Amino acid sequence: MAGRLPSLNGLRAFEAAARHLSFTVAAAELNVTQTAISHQIRRLEDELGTRLFIREKRSLTLTADARDYLPGVRAAFQDLRTATDRLRRKGNESVLTVSTLASFAAKWLLPRLGGFQEASPNIDVRITTSTELIDFRRGDVDAAIRYGHGQWAGLRADWLMADEIFPVCSPALLKGPRKLECPEDLAHHTLLHTGGGMSDDWRLWLTAAGLSLPHSRGVSFDLTFVTLQAAIDGMGVAIGRTSYVEDDIAKGRLVVPFKIALPADAGFYLVTPEERSHSPKLDAFRTWLTEAARPKPVT
Repeated sequence: MAGRLPSLNGLRAFEAAARHLSFTVAAAELNVTQTAISHQIRRLEDELGTRLFIREKRSLTLTADARDYLPGVRAAFQDLRTATDRLRRKGNESVLTVSTLASFAAKWLLPRLGGFQEASPNIDVRITTSTELIDFRRGDVDAAIRYGHGQWAGLRADWLMADEIFPVCSPALLKGPRKLECPEDLAHHTLLHTGGGMSDDWRLWLTAAGLSLPHSRGVSFDLTFVTLQAAIDGMGVAIGRTSYVEDDIAKGRLVVPFKIALPADAGFYLVTPEERSHSPKLDAFRTWLTEAARPKPVT
Protein backbone atom coordinates (compact mmCIF):
# COMPACT_ATOMS: atom_id res chain seq x y z
CA MET A 1 0.00 0.00 0.00
CA ALA A 2 1.37 3.39 -1.01
CA GLY A 3 2.47 5.59 1.90
CA ARG A 4 2.57 2.77 4.43
CA LEU A 5 5.04 3.47 7.23
CA PRO A 6 7.53 0.80 8.33
CA SER A 7 7.67 -0.61 11.86
CA LEU A 8 8.26 2.04 14.54
CA ASN A 9 10.39 -0.41 16.54
CA GLY A 10 12.48 -1.03 13.45
CA LEU A 11 12.98 2.70 12.91
CA ARG A 12 14.02 3.17 16.55
CA ALA A 13 16.48 0.31 16.26
CA PHE A 14 17.85 1.70 13.01
CA GLU A 15 18.30 5.23 14.39
CA ALA A 16 20.06 4.02 17.54
CA ALA A 17 22.28 1.52 15.72
CA ALA A 18 23.18 4.10 13.06
CA ARG A 19 24.04 6.68 15.74
CA HIS A 20 26.32 4.32 17.63
CA LEU A 21 27.35 2.10 14.71
CA SER A 22 26.83 -0.76 17.11
CA PHE A 23 23.95 -3.20 17.65
CA THR A 24 25.24 -3.88 21.16
CA VAL A 25 25.17 -0.25 22.28
CA ALA A 26 21.80 0.32 20.58
CA ALA A 27 20.38 -2.68 22.44
CA ALA A 28 21.61 -1.31 25.78
CA GLU A 29 20.11 2.12 25.05
CA LEU A 30 16.72 0.68 24.08
CA ASN A 31 16.77 -1.91 26.87
CA VAL A 32 16.39 -4.90 24.56
CA THR A 33 18.69 -7.73 23.52
CA GLN A 34 21.20 -7.50 20.70
CA THR A 35 19.27 -10.29 18.97
CA ALA A 36 16.09 -8.19 19.11
CA ILE A 37 17.90 -5.25 17.49
CA SER A 38 19.21 -7.52 14.75
CA HIS A 39 15.71 -8.94 14.05
CA GLN A 40 14.14 -5.46 14.00
CA ILE A 41 16.77 -4.19 11.56
CA ARG A 42 16.28 -7.19 9.24
CA ARG A 43 12.51 -6.72 9.31
CA LEU A 44 12.96 -3.02 8.48
CA GLU A 45 15.28 -3.88 5.60
CA ASP A 46 12.66 -6.33 4.28
CA GLU A 47 9.91 -3.70 4.55
CA LEU A 48 12.01 -1.08 2.78
CA GLY A 49 13.43 -3.48 0.24
CA THR A 50 16.98 -2.28 0.74
CA ARG A 51 20.01 -3.07 2.82
CA LEU A 52 20.84 -0.58 5.58
CA PHE A 53 24.00 -1.92 7.24
CA ILE A 54 27.16 -3.61 6.06
CA ARG A 55 27.95 -6.12 8.79
CA GLU A 56 31.57 -7.16 9.18
CA LYS A 57 33.33 -9.07 11.93
CA ARG A 58 34.46 -6.07 13.97
CA SER A 59 32.60 -3.15 12.43
CA LEU A 60 29.25 -1.89 11.28
CA THR A 61 28.86 0.68 8.52
CA LEU A 62 25.91 2.34 6.80
CA THR A 63 25.04 1.70 3.19
CA ALA A 64 24.52 4.64 0.85
CA ASP A 65 20.73 4.20 1.12
CA ALA A 66 20.95 4.24 4.92
CA ARG A 67 23.00 7.44 4.90
CA ASP A 68 20.31 9.09 2.78
CA TYR A 69 17.49 7.73 4.96
CA LEU A 70 18.97 8.52 8.38
CA PRO A 71 18.54 12.36 8.51
CA GLY A 72 14.80 12.09 7.84
CA VAL A 73 14.34 9.36 10.45
CA ARG A 74 16.37 11.31 13.02
CA ALA A 75 14.39 14.50 12.32
CA ALA A 76 11.11 12.61 12.68
CA PHE A 77 12.07 11.27 16.12
CA GLN A 78 13.19 14.74 17.20
CA ASP A 79 9.83 16.15 16.09
CA LEU A 80 8.09 13.45 18.13
CA ARG A 81 10.17 14.30 21.19
CA THR A 82 9.48 18.02 20.78
CA ALA A 83 5.75 17.49 20.31
CA THR A 84 5.57 15.18 23.33
CA ASP A 85 7.51 17.65 25.45
CA ARG A 86 5.18 20.46 24.33
CA LEU A 87 2.13 18.37 25.21
CA ARG A 88 3.47 17.52 28.67
CA ARG A 89 4.33 21.15 29.38
CA LYS A 90 0.97 22.45 28.15
CA GLY A 91 -0.74 21.35 31.34
CA ASN A 92 2.13 22.49 33.52
CA GLU A 93 2.27 26.22 32.76
CA SER A 94 1.69 27.06 36.42
CA VAL A 95 5.04 25.54 37.49
CA LEU A 96 8.37 27.22 36.69
CA THR A 97 11.55 25.24 37.34
CA VAL A 98 14.75 27.29 37.51
CA SER A 99 18.26 25.88 37.83
CA THR A 100 21.11 27.93 39.28
CA LEU A 101 24.22 27.72 41.46
CA ALA A 102 23.59 26.92 45.11
CA SER A 103 25.46 30.01 46.33
CA PHE A 104 23.64 32.35 43.94
CA ALA A 105 20.33 30.87 45.06
CA ALA A 106 21.16 31.23 48.75
CA LYS A 107 22.77 34.68 48.67
CA TRP A 108 20.83 36.50 45.94
CA LEU A 109 17.81 34.76 44.41
CA LEU A 110 15.96 33.32 47.40
CA PRO A 111 15.97 36.54 49.47
CA ARG A 112 14.22 38.29 46.54
CA LEU A 113 11.95 35.51 45.27
CA GLY A 114 9.03 36.64 47.40
CA GLY A 115 8.72 39.64 45.08
CA PHE A 116 8.03 37.36 42.12
CA GLN A 117 5.52 35.30 44.09
CA GLU A 118 3.65 38.50 44.94
CA ALA A 119 3.72 39.68 41.32
CA SER A 120 2.77 36.27 39.86
CA PRO A 121 0.83 34.33 42.52
CA ASN A 122 -0.43 31.79 39.98
CA ILE A 123 3.09 30.54 39.14
CA ASP A 124 4.78 28.08 41.49
CA VAL A 125 8.57 28.36 41.39
CA ARG A 126 10.84 25.38 41.92
CA ILE A 127 14.54 26.09 42.42
CA THR A 128 17.08 23.37 41.65
CA THR A 129 20.81 23.84 42.15
CA SER A 130 23.60 22.39 40.07
CA THR A 131 27.10 23.21 38.88
CA GLU A 132 26.48 21.36 35.60
CA LEU A 133 25.21 22.92 32.39
CA ILE A 134 21.55 22.14 31.79
CA ASP A 135 20.40 20.06 28.82
CA PHE A 136 16.96 21.58 28.23
CA ARG A 137 16.04 18.70 25.94
CA ARG A 138 15.91 16.42 28.96
CA GLY A 139 14.23 16.86 32.31
CA ASP A 140 11.76 19.57 33.24
CA VAL A 141 13.97 22.64 33.77
CA ASP A 142 12.45 25.75 32.16
CA ALA A 143 15.28 28.24 32.71
CA ALA A 144 18.75 28.49 34.18
CA ILE A 145 20.76 31.33 35.68
CA ARG A 146 24.30 30.88 34.41
CA TYR A 147 27.57 32.70 34.92
CA GLY A 148 29.57 33.29 31.77
CA HIS A 149 29.84 35.43 28.64
CA GLY A 150 26.33 34.85 27.29
CA GLN A 151 27.25 32.65 24.36
CA TRP A 152 25.43 29.32 24.45
CA ALA A 153 24.40 27.83 21.11
CA GLY A 154 20.66 27.43 20.58
CA LEU A 155 19.77 29.26 23.78
CA ARG A 156 18.47 32.74 24.53
CA ALA A 157 20.64 34.56 27.08
CA ASP A 158 19.29 37.68 28.83
CA TRP A 159 21.83 39.82 30.67
CA LEU A 160 21.21 40.20 34.41
CA MET A 161 24.23 41.66 36.16
CA ALA A 162 28.00 41.89 36.43
CA ASP A 163 30.06 41.51 39.57
CA GLU A 164 33.01 43.22 41.14
CA ILE A 165 35.54 41.22 43.16
CA PHE A 166 36.83 42.53 46.50
CA PRO A 167 37.72 41.30 50.03
CA VAL A 168 35.09 41.24 52.78
CA CYS A 169 35.22 40.39 56.47
CA SER A 170 33.30 40.62 59.70
CA PRO A 171 33.22 44.08 61.35
CA ALA A 172 34.61 42.38 64.44
CA LEU A 173 37.80 41.48 62.55
CA LEU A 174 38.62 45.17 62.07
CA LYS A 175 38.54 45.60 65.85
CA GLY A 176 40.80 42.61 66.52
CA PRO A 177 44.47 42.62 67.58
CA ARG A 178 45.80 42.24 64.02
CA LYS A 179 45.31 45.39 61.97
CA LEU A 180 43.61 45.31 58.59
CA GLU A 181 44.20 48.79 57.21
CA CYS A 182 45.89 48.07 53.88
CA PRO A 183 46.14 45.06 51.53
CA GLU A 184 49.62 44.21 52.85
CA ASP A 185 48.02 43.42 56.22
CA LEU A 186 46.34 40.39 54.66
CA ALA A 187 49.60 38.51 55.16
CA HIS A 188 48.71 38.33 58.87
CA HIS A 189 45.14 37.08 58.39
CA THR A 190 43.51 33.83 57.34
CA LEU A 191 42.29 33.96 53.75
CA LEU A 192 39.04 32.15 53.01
CA HIS A 193 38.90 30.56 49.55
CA THR A 194 36.13 29.07 47.38
CA GLY A 195 36.92 26.28 44.95
CA GLY A 196 35.53 25.71 41.48
CA GLY A 197 35.04 28.66 39.15
CA MET A 198 36.02 31.19 41.82
CA SER A 199 39.26 29.57 42.93
CA ASP A 200 41.35 32.23 41.19
CA ASP A 201 39.57 35.30 42.62
CA TRP A 202 42.09 35.97 45.37
CA ARG A 203 45.04 35.83 42.99
CA LEU A 204 43.31 38.14 40.49
CA TRP A 205 42.45 40.73 43.14
CA LEU A 206 45.88 40.66 44.79
CA THR A 207 47.54 41.07 41.40
CA ALA A 208 45.35 44.13 40.76
CA ALA A 209 46.43 45.44 44.18
CA GLY A 210 50.09 44.93 43.27
CA LEU A 211 50.60 41.97 45.61
CA SER A 212 51.19 38.26 45.34
CA LEU A 213 49.22 35.63 47.22
CA PRO A 214 50.57 35.81 50.79
CA HIS A 215 51.98 32.73 52.45
CA SER A 216 49.44 32.83 55.26
CA ARG A 217 47.00 30.36 56.67
CA GLY A 218 44.08 29.62 54.41
CA VAL A 219 40.83 27.67 54.53
CA SER A 220 38.97 26.47 51.43
CA PHE A 221 35.28 25.68 50.95
CA ASP A 222 33.29 24.13 48.10
CA LEU A 223 30.48 26.70 48.07
CA THR A 224 30.61 30.49 48.14
CA PHE A 225 27.83 30.94 50.68
CA VAL A 226 29.72 28.69 53.12
CA THR A 227 32.88 30.77 52.60
CA LEU A 228 30.93 33.96 53.27
CA GLN A 229 29.34 32.51 56.39
CA ALA A 230 32.83 31.73 57.66
CA ALA A 231 33.75 35.39 57.05
CA ILE A 232 30.61 36.57 58.88
CA ASP A 233 31.64 34.35 61.79
CA GLY A 234 35.04 36.07 61.94
CA MET A 235 37.13 33.14 60.74
CA GLY A 236 39.06 35.25 58.23
CA VAL A 237 38.88 37.43 55.14
CA ALA A 238 36.93 36.19 52.11
CA ILE A 239 37.00 37.35 48.53
CA GLY A 240 33.49 38.49 47.67
CA ARG A 241 31.48 39.14 44.54
CA THR A 242 28.86 41.88 44.46
CA SER A 243 25.82 39.67 43.91
CA TYR A 244 26.78 37.39 46.80
CA VAL A 245 27.70 39.99 49.43
CA GLU A 246 25.60 43.10 48.80
CA ASP A 247 22.83 42.06 51.20
CA ASP A 248 25.28 41.09 53.96
CA ILE A 249 27.08 44.42 53.54
CA ALA A 250 23.80 46.36 53.62
CA LYS A 251 22.81 44.59 56.86
CA GLY A 252 26.20 45.09 58.50
CA ARG A 253 27.18 41.44 58.62
CA LEU A 254 30.16 42.08 56.33
CA VAL A 255 32.34 45.11 55.65
CA VAL A 256 34.73 46.03 52.83
CA PRO A 257 38.15 46.82 54.36
CA PHE A 258 39.75 48.23 51.18
CA LYS A 259 38.64 50.44 48.29
CA ILE A 260 40.15 48.31 45.53
CA ALA A 261 37.56 46.40 43.46
CA LEU A 262 38.28 44.32 40.37
CA PRO A 263 35.66 44.00 37.60
CA ALA A 264 34.79 40.37 36.88
CA ASP A 265 35.27 39.26 33.26
CA ALA A 266 31.79 37.69 32.96
CA GLY A 267 28.30 38.03 34.37
CA PHE A 268 25.01 36.34 35.19
CA TYR A 269 22.44 35.56 32.48
CA LEU A 270 18.95 34.12 32.42
CA VAL A 271 19.19 31.28 29.88
CA THR A 272 16.18 29.70 28.18
CA PRO A 273 15.63 27.45 25.14
CA GLU A 274 14.92 29.59 22.07
CA GLU A 275 11.79 27.64 21.13
CA ARG A 276 10.20 28.10 24.59
CA SER A 277 11.61 31.48 25.56
CA HIS A 278 8.29 33.33 25.14
CA SER A 279 6.00 31.14 27.22
CA PRO A 280 3.86 33.27 29.58
CA LYS A 281 5.56 32.01 32.72
CA LEU A 282 9.05 32.66 31.33
CA ASP A 283 8.07 36.12 30.11
CA ALA A 284 6.76 36.94 33.59
CA PHE A 285 9.87 35.61 35.33
CA ARG A 286 12.24 37.35 32.89
CA THR A 287 10.50 40.70 33.38
CA TRP A 288 10.67 40.42 37.17
CA LEU A 289 14.22 39.07 37.28
CA THR A 290 15.78 41.72 35.02
CA GLU A 291 14.12 44.42 37.11
CA ALA A 292 15.29 42.83 40.37
CA ALA A 293 18.85 42.67 39.01
CA ARG A 294 18.84 46.30 37.85
CA PRO A 295 21.25 48.43 39.93
CA LYS A 296 19.32 50.53 42.43
CA PRO A 297 20.11 54.25 42.69
CA VAL A 298 22.07 55.28 45.76
CA THR A 299 19.96 57.44 48.08
